[in-house]
Amino acid sequence: MSSNYRGEEALAAAPIGGLMLRLAVPAVAAQLINMLYNIVDRIYIGHIPVVGKTALTGLGVSFPILMLVSAFAAFSGMGGAPLASIRLGAGDRKGAEQILGNSTTLLLGTAAVLTVFFSLFKRPLLMAFGASEDTVGYALEYLSIYLLGTVFVQLALGLNTFISAQGKALTSMLSVLIGAVLNIVLDPIFIFGFQMGVRGAALATILSQAVSACWVVGFLCTKRSGLRIRLANMALKKEIVSRIAALGVAPFIMQSTESLVTVVLNSSLQTFGGDLYVGTLTIMQSVMQMVVMPVQGITQGTQPIMSYNFGAKNFQRVRQVFKRLLTVTMTVTITAFLIVSLFPGQLAQIFNDDQELVALVDRVMPVFFAGIWAFGAQMACQTTFMALGQAKTSLFLALLRKVILLVPLAILLPRITNSVMGVYIAEPVADILASATTLTIFLTRRKKLLPTPKD
Repeated sequence: MSSNYRGEEALAAAPIGGLMLRLAVPAVAAQLINMLYNIVDRIYIGHIPVVGKTALTGLGVSFPILMLVSAFAAFSGMGGAPLASIRLGAGDRKGAEQILGNSTTLLLGTAAVLTVFFSLFKRPLLMAFGASEDTVGYALEYLSIYLLGTVFVQLALGLNTFISAQGKALTSMLSVLIGAVLNIVLDPIFIFGFQMGVRGAALATILSQAVSACWVVGFLCTKRSGLRIRLANMALKKEIVSRIAALGVAPFIMQSTESLVTVVLNSSLQTFGGDLYVGTLTIMQSVMQMVVMPVQGITQGTQPIMSYNFGAKNFQRVRQVFKRLLTVTMTVTITAFLIVSLFPGQLAQIFNDDQELVALVDRVMPVFFAGIWAFGAQMACQTTFMALGQAKTSLFLALLRKVILLVPLAILLPRITNSVMGVYIAEPVADILASATTLTIFLTRRKKLLPTPKD
């Protein structure tokens, strides 16, 4: 059993299956909690009587702004936390706390700028993102309240990474769980009980994020934390900020490209289809999260095993872990492909029960998800490149699917075919091409990265 091994010994010698399970379960749980946080608003909003379909579509066109807010939190948080962890490992607690202080200031400053900018320009941005006169009102209602809580989102997401960086995974997960559970409880109370509709969903979200932020900040100000927020460390220092930015740009790009993809898909669907088609994307992206987030949890949990053994030059064990990882991720994505192909209408009804919208989703979801089965291979290879220190290759492969393939395809295919179906076809084409390219690159570089021992 892997439980008989501890720490580095487990990474080096524990049975791979049990070790992967032990490390992946907390990561998958954290991703599932995040998923709940992200989709619970959509489920409740989609079931508001009479206006649910239009309100859900309005919420969907606001996603790019919400994604950008999260991306900026990742920039400061994921840019600073690894640096702080390195300083802690070197015994430099003061240096680690200076990084935490500077990251906190960046998060607060970013929150102020984002709040003002998006509050001033939210309507023209939403119209550019695929809103119509019918749906923009609901998007504005949601954002007008949500943006007031930008500071809480920045602190909750950005500073939580500094808890994880200390190895306190349970505390980090609890900070997200508290907000997610509170959001689930408050949503129906505000949306239906107080009859606040979309505004109620936004209020529930920012109150939940405020509680999470208070939990995270409170923890980082107490002796329970190995790192503490101190006012003396919050004055920005050029050399610290530049290092945070250098490390934070990759996760920022990864998350902000999701915003770009959503903008392009929404705009194309609005141009060639209309509000009803934009509404299908809101539902399908929610279902996509149900697939992608568990896969990301599995890969995150597996990455340390490969990194450790690669560093120890135990290449045989790395190859064994990769094979197991590929099997697991492909099993998840193939299962998802079968479920979506067989039950698209039932999945749509989780978010909305409008017959016209459900019927359209029932028709287009199997097309949109036709390449999801291949996504498992891409994630397994991409994670392996990252685990082996090939960060540039990993980043390129992530951008390949979304920016290099999907964005141009979503713009060109509906124009070439003169049909809205071209937008839906773009997704599986990008998935399959990206997965094939990723697998080819991995196989051609495998022997160099993981040499087989000579007799």
